[in-house]
Amino acid sequence: MSPFRTSSPRGVGPRSPKRSDGRGAAPSRRGFLRGVLQGSAIFVGLPMLEAMLNGNGTALACGGAIPKRFGLFFWGNGNVPSRWVPATDGADYTLSEQLAPLLAMQHKLAVVSGLSVKVPNLLPHTSGAGGLLSGMAPLSSDGNETFAGPTIDQVIAAEVGGDSLYPSIQTAASDSNGQSYNGPNSQNPPETDPYTLYERLFGASFREPGEEALVDPTLGLRRSVLDSVSTDILTLQARLGAADRARLDQHLTGVRDLETRLARLEEDPPSLEACSRPATEPLAEYPDVAGRPQITARSRVMIDMLAMAFACDQTRVFGHYICDPVSNNLFPGTSSGHHNLTHDEGGDQPEVNAITIQIVTELAYLLERFDAVAEADGTLLDNCCILGCSEVSLGQTHSLDDMPIVLAGGLCGTLRTGLHYRSYTGDNASSLMLSILRGMDILAPSFGSDDAYTEAGLSGIEV
Repeated sequence: MSPFRTSSPRGVGPRSPKRSDGRGAAPSRRGFLRGVLQGSAIFVGLPMLEAMLNGNGTALACGGAIPKRFGLFFWGNGNVPSRWVPATDGADYTLSEQLAPLLAMQHKLAVVSGLSVKVPNLLPHTSGAGGLLSGMAPLSSDGNETFAGPTIDQVIAAEVGGDSLYPSIQTAASDSNGQSYNGPNSQNPPETDPYTLYERLFGASFREPGEEALVDPTLGLRRSVLDSVSTDILTLQARLGAADRARLDQHLTGVRDLETRLARLEEDPPSLEACSRPATEPLAEYPDVAGRPQITARSRVMIDMLAMAFACDQTRVFGHYICDPVSNNLFPGTSSGHHNLTHDEGGDQPEVNAITIQIVTELAYLLERFDAVAEADGTLLDNCCILGCSEVSLGQTHSLDDMPIVLAGGLCGTLRTGLHYRSYTGDNASSLMLSILRGMDILAPSFGSDDAYTEAGLSGIEV
């Protein structure tokens, strides 16, 4: 459910029933703060509050008032397997060099190694992406490559997406096509601009019919949406207990922080020269700095918005892409493009290794950000499955064996965390996807087709 909307949302209806503690009507799970911004009605979604629950708190059960969610964190061009796979498996393992940024979240993730994508490796990078995420060999005709079936995020969105405003949200930290498909030749492109994403999720839209997708990024920030609902905030605070007031304050502080950070990025960019803009048009994207995209800055502000989109139940599925397969982005400190380095750098590929560590650092930021959002007796992350993966392992050979995979969150206790699960027999990667689907309470009898087909989940990561 969108926290900021300009039309009457679902769930805004009769008043909630009176509480028995004398504080008036309890806010409903679909409650909103109401106000007016630039002449339009604004509805600001609320986080989960104790006042929304029944007397004994049983509505906190995961899968009930608190939904299960799925997120995909994807990057292209693989890793360096010798510097990725932990030396030991099981619960008592030490993170590898490339996984070291995840140390603070190690107890809430599972490193999964040794899995293989079983489709024929005929289309470099595309075979791995399509085979892993859809369980099917991709299609190719006249130079056009496409996935043969829906990717796991869309399989999940088709089942759970109808309960939220957006069935799924796709975002990218660099210019990217993403890896989300509904089926052949039906791709879901990610949003690559943080301001546009903010307008979509948290602000009023300023686009007129037929207008080009250039949005003045300062319009939605000239007056905070929270200012427009200040009266409702004060009224609600007076009705809440101490714990709920603290939770509401944390939620609203997060909204304000997003607004402030977006404004600061516009006013004080890393490179003043790169930030020069046409006099008659607003800056609509983050400019490259010395030929290098601002991947970290874009990724982190988008991750903050995705965390709030989950917390406010705007969506229950996302895909976040650091870079595409074959992408040749210049990462900080590197001498050449990412894809070129995977093929041209010799030895143990120190620059490719450094890029992978930078990418895993962004995954760590996502997990830590989601884990910072309190939800029921745990955190937002505890009720999610976050799948971090790439389309190949060793990019130099386009290998589909020993795929780099991290699972985090535990999905309400249905998936194991705090371990390194190692397959020594090259288990079918589709088995992992089937376990995720079943953890999401989706009654899927199988996943994949042909050699990638499976009816068995990956029991080693299931509770």
